[in-house]
Amino acid sequence: MSVQAGAVRNSVSGDNRKALGKKIFLRVLAYLSLVLACFIALLPIVSAFTVSFKTAEEYSTTSAMALPASFLNFENYAQVWRGNQPSQSLLRAFGTSGLVVIVVVLVSVMMGSMLGYVLNRFNFPGNGLIRNLFLIATLIPGIAMQVTTYQIMTDLKLVNTLVGYMILMSGTDVISIYIFLQYFENLDVALDESAVLEGCTYFGVFFKILLPLTKPAIVTVAVLKGVGVYNEYYNANLYLNSGKYYTVSSALYSFTGPYKSQYNIICAGVLLTLLPPLIVFLFFQKQVYAGLASGSVKG
Repeated sequence: MSVQAGAVRNSVSGDNRKALGKKIFLRVLAYLSLVLACFIALLPIVSAFTVSFKTAEEYSTTSAMALPASFLNFENYAQVWRGNQPSQSLLRAFGTSGLVVIVVVLVSVMMGSMLGYVLNRFNFPGNGLIRNLFLIATLIPGIAMQVTTYQIMTDLKLVNTLVGYMILMSGTDVISIYIFLQYFENLDVALDESAVLEGCTYFGVFFKILLPLTKPAIVTVAVLKGVGVYNEYYNANLYLNSGKYYTVSSALYSFTGPYKSQYNIICAGVLLTLLPPLIVFLFFQKQVYAGLASGSVKG
């Protein structure tokens, strides 16, 4: 009996060692994966940081990861801040991009929240069709509509105007609509009914009761839409090509050329343009995560 008990104990201890070894292996693998992901994510930023302090001669004769001769050389930052000409200065580009982002975010939040409210709270013929059409719209490549869109913008004389660019970027954002739609589904309809019984109108229910409760969704949509508009280059270069208005991305592109590109100056500009969205995200990251989590499930 004692021999059998010893064999059982050895078998159990062997299984425990195998389970412990497997657990340790998986944890080490997970940490190695995180380290690799961090390395891949930080490598471009570190490379841009080192290049931003190099002179043109240093950049052409050394590798991107090689340390510069001095980290006190801020000429590249001064050059990108001034721009090749006054209209291309980064300070003016920050002002243009900031104005566009504020207007577009306000319009997108109001459109997305109102459409989400109507589609969620009111059952009317075509409600499901509208939702499906929004879903189908996400499957159409945006580039496929550029010829028609450009023709419409040209006919309305909105090309090379800041107002036209704002209207174009404020177009219906399907992602924001679905974020608000899912968030409204987590809000009890009893809130609406109680307010209506107290004499509140539908506009009052939306603006006074429901909209303040969707703060995480508002912040999520604002950050996602704002960062997308802030980093947008294609439409800015296409619809603001008169040289009068430059966004952040098009101002950086002015340092490129057909024969030579000033990548040391561009890297300095990239680091400067990273600061505003990074600061905004650090301040509102909790609301962003809460909004994404609340919009991803149905209660």
